[in-house]
Amino acid sequence: MDPLYGQKTTHAKLADKSENWIVVDATDQVLGRLASKVAMRLQGKHSPLFTPGATVGDAVAIVNLSKIIITGKKAEQRQFRWYTGFPGGLKSRTLGAQMNLSPEQAFMITLKGMLPKNSYGRKLMRRIRLFAGAEHNVKAQNPKTVNL
Repeated sequence: MDPLYGQKTTHAKLADKSENWIVVDATDQVLGRLASKVAMRLQGKHSPLFTPGATVGDAVAIVNLSKIIITGKKAEQRQFRWYTGFPGGLKSRTLGAQMNLSPEQAFMITLKGMLPKNSYGRKLMRRIRLFAGAEHNVKAQNPKTVNL
């Protein structure tokens, strides 16, 4: 360490990146808390090599999304809204109904809200795989099981 300048800032390079896959079990975990932890892992904020705008985080596969917990009254009160493009085409669905229909999509929408709203956030969304059951198809990537 140079005494005149203090610590040096390091920036991750392509050679520093390593494609690590992790598998997270969502059984009995709270939806929002799990999504925030996964967002931190995707961005690489858990790593000392964290560089803003660089994909140094882990790729994540989440299993057992159908067993995730929703606390409070959010299952009845939280609404997912979308517009079909036609006059009077505003549609909505509660979080509970969305979890019954597709827990993967409900988690995806929750996670997307916690990532940057730009091309970097869209790039990070490609590094996640969601599964309602216990089986996943990322065995070829030799994933590590992580308890978040």
